[in-house]
Amino acid sequence: MKEWLVFAAEQAIIVIDAMALIIVLVGTVEAFFSGIRVMFSSRSGHEGLYVWLRHARWLIAGLTFLLAADIIETAITPSWEDIGRIAAIAAIRTALDYFLERDLDEIRERQRKPAETPT
Repeated sequence: MKEWLVFAAEQAIIVIDAMALIIVLVGTVEAFFSGIRVMFSSRSGHEGLYVWLRHARWLIAGLTFLLAADIIETAITPSWEDIGRIAAIAAIRTALDYFLERDLDEIRERQRKPAETPT
């Protein structure tokens, strides 16, 4: 029974890692082409902000999936050394996720302030 659970967890990790890779890849390709388009068409530069905001959302989604795979991996790791390695990776991914989300919140707040200011 334990071998079957380990096998299922390993397969789940592979699938989730693949999903995260696809999410990050699609988001990066989209940001690349959108960024190129904005570079040649936008004079104000404000549209570029939206490109990077959208890219950050894709990255946060990818990091969330990678963190899920890390959590599953901790359930089947045999040694404390492996768990420590996974914990370090998970901590880095969580920190990246936190800072990306914080930056998104700051940008959203800055965008709301001019709209709220009476003219």
